[in-house]
Amino acid sequence: MAEKKTIDVTDSTFDEVVQKNKYVVVDCWAAWCGPCNMLSPIVEQLANENPEITFGKLNVDQNRKIPMKYGIMSIPTLLYFKEGKLTDKTLGALPKKTLESRLEKLKS
Repeated sequence: MAEKKTIDVTDSTFDEVVQKNKYVVVDCWAAWCGPCNMLSPIVEQLANENPEITFGKLNVDQNRKIPMKYGIMSIPTLLYFKEGKLTDKTLGALPKKTLESRLEKLKS
């Protein structure tokens, strides 16, 4: 099994992670969420394949401030940041190919 490339993000570490890294994708998830559990291994694969992007995981049950700030009403939601600014958001357990094209857009 490949080593875990995602980092755990919390309400208190979120801003630092987003500001410190050029490209950031945050997976907003919960343990009880079936689609989140389907998306999780895809996010891990993408993290391994895109070392220039920081991938974070934010548990919405343990962190309420950030989901409220970004209007997250359903999970999984991926938030895409470039140089500290939110550039994109995807909802649901999307196919890997769809997410790869979003990452290309993020880096362009």
